[in-house]
Amino acid sequence: MLFSRVRGLPVLTPGAADRIGVVRALTVDAAAGRVTHVRIGRGRLRGQAVVAWEALGAVGTDMLVVRSADGPARAPQHRDLLGARVLTECGEERGTVLDAAFDPVTARVETVLTTFGEVPPGLLLGLGDHALVIRTGHHR
Repeated sequence: MLFSRVRGLPVLTPGAADRIGVVRALTVDAAAGRVTHVRIGRGRLRGQAVVAWEALGAVGTDMLVVRSADGPARAPQHRDLLGARVLTECGEERGTVLDAAFDPVTARVETVLTTFGEVPPGLLLGLGDHALVIRTGHHR
C-alpha cells in the first residue's frame, strides 16, 4: 500500500462504524523500517488524534478501523516522510521522497520511492527534521 493512498482515508470505530476522522499522515520509525502511528485529522475544531499502528483492527484500501480511539500516553514526534530530502550518511543528496510502499498487515516499509529511484528499507537510517538519512550504497 502506498503512503499517498492512505492519506485522506476515513478512520472508523468498530461496531457502530463511527467516523473518527481522516488519515493525515503516517509516522515512521525509519531505522526500524516500519510505520508506528497514524495521525488522524478530526476536524478544525477537534484537532488531531494519534493512534498506534497496533491499535488498528483493519486496514483497507478504502478505510482504517481502530480497536480503540484512545491515543498513546505519549505520541512520538512526527516527521513527514513524503517530501523529505534524502541524504546519505556522508551528506550526499539522493533526491526527495515521492512516496513509500508498506505492508498494511505488518506495517513494514517495503520501499521508499525517490526522485533518484527506489530505496530498499535496509538502507534507511533515520528520519530527522531536515532529511531521510540512508546508508551509502547502491539503490535501484
